[in-house]
Amino acid sequence: MDGIIGHHLVHKTFWFFATIFIFILFSNWVGLIPGFGTVGWGHQTEHGFEVQDPLFRGANADLNMTLAMALIFFLCWIVWAFQEVGPIGFLLHLFAPKGDTTGFLKVLMVVVFFAVGCLEVFSILFRPVSLSFRLYGNIFAGENMLEAMSKLVPGFVWLLPVPFYLMELLMGFVQALVFMLLTAVFTMLICEHEEGHTPAHH
Repeated sequence: MDGIIGHHLVHKTFWFFATIFIFILFSNWVGLIPGFGTVGWGHQTEHGFEVQDPLFRGANADLNMTLAMALIFFLCWIVWAFQEVGPIGFLLHLFAPKGDTTGFLKVLMVVVFFAVGCLEVFSILFRPVSLSFRLYGNIFAGENMLEAMSKLVPGFVWLLPVPFYLMELLMGFVQALVFMLLTAVFTMLICEHEEGHTPAHH
């Protein structure tokens, strides 16, 4: 984390990134315990018993959980950005022209960077959606794949999903790491001119 967001920001934000990584990893792996999503209330069908209301579900296989984590990060990100650069610095980071230009070129750069800033605002507002759907989609798809593999060959219900369980263990770790790193990079980008960004170049 020191190499991504710098020594200065690590002291302020590490509690969040460490917590979110451990929580997502634990949730992903606990969801792989046999019985999660397969034990509960349902009804008998021609293909066997189908669970409609499971007793336990993987936390990140629910969009409500992943969206809640993304929105909490979004609030923390705004607070950290205002603390580091202030409201004026935040707006300048989005809309102010970069580089030293003069005359007509400076006016052109103001227009261009204002348009880029508007796109950046849209990108920032879309981040909680992309973060939540990325995690939810991967975990939900993994659960469905394991269920499909367990029903593919009736005689090998216990054997066929084993390689996919191992893959989902790795996927659970990767998704926790990706969520944490993306939130760290988003934080670094808004505070990049602070001293906390300097170590990232060494």
